[in-house]
Order: sequence, then C-alpha cells, then structure tokens
Amino acid sequence: MKYSAQEVIQFIREEDVKFVRLAFCDIFGKQKNISIMPSELPRAFEYGIAIDASAIKGFGDETRSDLFLHPDPSTLTFLPWRPEHGRVIRMFCSVSYPDGRPFECDTRSLLIQAIREAKAPGVEFSFGAELEFYLFKLDENGNQTHIPYDTAGYMDIAPEDKGENVRREICLMLEQMGIYPESSHHEEGPGQNEIDFRYADALSTADNTMTFQTVVKTVAFRNGLWADFSPKPLLDKPGNGFHINMSAKSATGEDLLPHLIAGILTHISDMTAFLNPTDASYTRLGNNKAPLYISWSDENRSQLVRVPAALGEYRRAELRSPDPLANPYLAFTLLIYAGLSGIANRWLPPEPVNTNLYKADADVLQRLKKLPTSLGEAIYVMKNSEFIKKHIPQAIIDMYGDKI
Repeated sequence: MKYSAQEVIQFIREEDVKFVRLAFCDIFGKQKNISIMPSELPRAFEYGIAIDASAIKGFGDETRSDLFLHPDPSTLTFLPWRPEHGRVIRMFCSVSYPDGRPFECDTRSLLIQAIREAKAPGVEFSFGAELEFYLFKLDENGNQTHIPYDTAGYMDIAPEDKGENVRREICLMLEQMGIYPESSHHEEGPGQNEIDFRYADALSTADNTMTFQTVVKTVAFRNGLWADFSPKPLLDKPGNGFHINMSAKSATGEDLLPHLIAGILTHISDMTAFLNPTDASYTRLGNNKAPLYISWSDENRSQLVRVPAALGEYRRAELRSPDPLANPYLAFTLLIYAGLSGIANRWLPPEPVNTNLYKADADVLQRLKKLPTSLGEAIYVMKNSEFIKKHIPQAIIDMYGDKI
C-alpha cells in the first residue's frame, strides 16, 4: 500500500509505532539511517530532519555540514525483526540543502529525475534484480570467518544445502515488508545463495535492493552467520553477481528492446566504474559465468547482455556484469539514460554472438571489445566520458575517481 504523509501519521498512532527510521544511502550505496520518535514525524514531513553530512563520505565537510532528510511516505514498511510492541517503521528519504535545494549527491533523487526524463517521451522502464551472496560462519567470538556454511552446489537440496531454512526466513521476512520473492536457490559456490524478487518500476526495485541486502544480513546474523555480498569472497570460487533485468515500454506499443540493448552496449564501458566499483570486482569478470566481452545473445549466459527465453511483457534484457557493491540508484540511473540514448538515436545492436565465449577460439574473441579489466582503467574511461559527465554530478565523479 502507498501511504500519504497524513496516513503515515495516523498509522503510527494506531499501530503502536515507537520509532521511525529515516533511511538513505551514501554515494557508494551503503545504507544509513537515523531514528526519530513518532512525535517528530510532522516536522520531518514539513521541514525535514537535519543530519551531520560531514561524517558521511561524499556528503560534504565541516564547512557545509547540514543536510536535511525528507521521508517518502510511500516507502513505509515495518522492520519485522524488531519487537511487536513498540514497533519500528522505516521510510526512504530524499536529501536537500537547508534552503530546500536538492542535494546533488543524493543518488535516489538522481534516479527519480531519470525516471521523469524517460516519461517525457513516453518511455517507462521496469527492472528486476538478482543478487548473489555467500553465507559464512562466525567464530566462537562472533567474528567473521571465510568458512562457508555448506559445501553444496548449484540448486542442491537439503541436507547438503544448509542455507534452505535461512533463505526461507529471508523470503518470509521480505513478504512481510511488501517485497515478493519469485525464486530462491543454492548457487554454484560453497555457501553461495541467490534470491530473485518480482519485477517493478525502477525506484521500487532500487529501494527493494537496498532492503533486500539489509534483510539478508539481519537474518544471517540471527542464524549465527554473516552474509557477504562482495564480488569475489573466495578467489578460487564463483563471484557474486548483481544481474539486472530491464525492459522499456513505449506509449505507442513499439518494441524498444533492441534500442535498449544497443544503448547499454554503447555506454557500458563508461558505466563500469559505477557497476563494478572495487578492485575485487575485476577478479570476478571473465570467470564463472561473469562476462568480460561486450556482446549480447539470446539466452547465452557467457554474454554481457542476454535476452532470457520469455514472451510478451516478460521479455527483457539481462545485464550480467554488475556486482552487489554497486549503488543500485546510480546503476539504474545510468542504465535508463543509456537506454534512452539507444531509443532516441534508433540504434540497433550488432549481430548476436551465439557462441560460448568461455570456450571460443582466439579469432572470435579478438573481434570483440572488452570491458575495463581493472578499476583504474574503468575510472579512466568514466572520467573521460561525455555520457557520464552529462548525467552524473561532478562531485560523484570525483569521489569515485578518488578510489585509486
């Protein structure tokens, strides 16, 4: 249910809500929050709640340290792991300067602006997210280890798959929060799991991606485990992917998927520093079904972009290069603008590469361009990209560029 501000205020009076968490994320996609009492909510909706931005990387320094959080009432949800009595709710927020101007490094607001720009020519984007994660054991002192929770393989079942009950608990908790999983299973790596949730609009899917990671980590900890979303937790095992499914709908009913794919392939190298934002990201690419070459095909999981077998409204493009450390708001923002470029320019993708690139001959591979093969290379491409400069604030470009 989508609530209004007044409905949220009425809701907390009726449902024994004692704490309100205002959530947002930094430019790198790390979720933050501040907890306020329900009595402060009218002020939050009217004026915003001040935070010390100087303590958040990329949000400012001591000379301009005040920013304001403005809760989005439509994102209201309970936190099911908190007590039933004296309940806790959470809302995602936009961020502004004290004078009301939008804060340019608020990546959620950047995505909202991209969605608005897509609607102007009558284009509506939908997204689906598939995130992989490892479950590792904690030691006797509750510290993290890299000992996998099990040694099961792809789609194995219990008792080899020890993560079955953990995934079940995650899915049930997500449902309580209004996020509906479609499938869950054990992945290829030891202790590696995947849960996919239902297709939605871009903003809802980005919000759900942030919520998903919080729920996974919370449930894992409740079970004496920790969840690792990093791109390559074990060097000799499969990495964690953040596979992004995407489709575009035209008001005229035109098939926009070819133009969407062409736009993504054209701008993918420019975006890679944001989609794969750590050094470890590049140890994953090119191995264990993670792509390295800029290519596409139907169904083929060795490609950067594949079009899964589906009909009608379920037809979509799946981008396989991003990893879960990407900021989903930035990732979806850039993919929307890349898709709009392809649509506006009527670009068409190159011929599909209908071969297994992990076993392809050298003469096939040498005809294909590669993704950036290191974070340094990806940042160099990003800094020199007119596409990135057009759509991403310079402050964010500089912060990502400072990572090397």
